[in-house]
Amino acid sequence: MSADTDATERDTRLAFMREALAMAEEAYLNEEVPVGCVFVHNGKIAGRGRNETNISKNGTRHAELVAIDRMLNEEGSSAFSLEDFASTDLYVTVEPCIMCASALRQVGVRRVFYGCRNERFGGCEGVVEVGKAEGLDGKAYEAEGGYYRDEAVLMLRKFYVRENSTAPQPRKKANRVLKTEDLGSLD
Repeated sequence: MSADTDATERDTRLAFMREALAMAEEAYLNEEVPVGCVFVHNGKIAGRGRNETNISKNGTRHAELVAIDRMLNEEGSSAFSLEDFASTDLYVTVEPCIMCASALRQVGVRRVFYGCRNERFGGCEGVVEVGKAEGLDGKAYEAEGGYYRDEAVLMLRKFYVRENSTAPQPRKKANRVLKTEDLGSLD
């Protein structure tokens, strides 16, 4: 690849990542963890998603899974099929978690480009490399991070600094007692 082709390809990737950042901003404005993504097929956005875990009260409604679900199940839309993922790239603001990384492998996505690493739950490099791991079901894929990393991190920091009104109220632990009688011998 020539230097011009490399620059053009990088510019294209950054443009799609800006679209993912716009979805993350939409999540933030709706009091969701600000993660957004776009799936790109044949140079065009085929699907968009943002976290919807708070609004749906469903912990599996991560941006990637929301987009996949909509791409495959929108009423009246048969334009995108499971086989199309083999030539589809994902642009997501935060490294996919292990659950999402596994789903991406199952649908057979071609490549993943992400903003910042997910040090606690990352499925591309933060914790485990699900996309490249041998012996797993599905199609292996390459993942590359660092696209608008600082912007993605800043958005996450803004979210976690503010009060999350949709978070469950923590239960007080002062009156809890550790029950051990049903455990048997600890020897």
